[in-house]
Amino acid sequence: MGSNVGAVVGGRLLTTRWLVRSPLPLYRHGFGWILGSRFLMLEHRGRVSGEPRHVVLECVQRLDTTTIFVASGFGSSAQWYRNIVADPAVRVSIGTLRDVPGVAVPLDAPESARVLGEYAQRHPTAMDQMTDMVRAARPDQEVDIRVVRLDLAGRSTNSDAGGSAD
Repeated sequence: MGSNVGAVVGGRLLTTRWLVRSPLPLYRHGFGWILGSRFLMLEHRGRVSGEPRHVVLECVQRLDTTTIFVASGFGSSAQWYRNIVADPAVRVSIGTLRDVPGVAVPLDAPESARVLGEYAQRHPTAMDQMTDMVRAARPDQEVDIRVVRLDLAGRSTNSDAGGSAD
């Protein structure tokens, strides 16, 4: 019962706009490093407005300093996901790196499943919690977590030791 209550609360938090956006000022003011390399801020363009948009996402895998995988808990219906499909040019801030240009590449279903499976092996509780929270946030929809690979074009003048998001 405790985990079910946690999932319900987590699901409500995921759909509370001001709360999910609360880490953005940390990144905008150069303090994103406080959240470590497990989270990043993704800047993308609105598919209709063309205006810059920002979202903080969890890294589910980080191969090196130029290849990072993030998950869309709300699948292809998430606004940021729809935006990167329309325009894959992005900027990423992670750790001490800021505004690194890159390209967002949505993975196909088998590759997404592989990356999520590896994440679940490294972080089984976190994966279960993510799935339960997404299910609680959208009980009328099938859980459809999509993975996006971020290919970073270069590095900023700041440096980051990089490595795994573990």
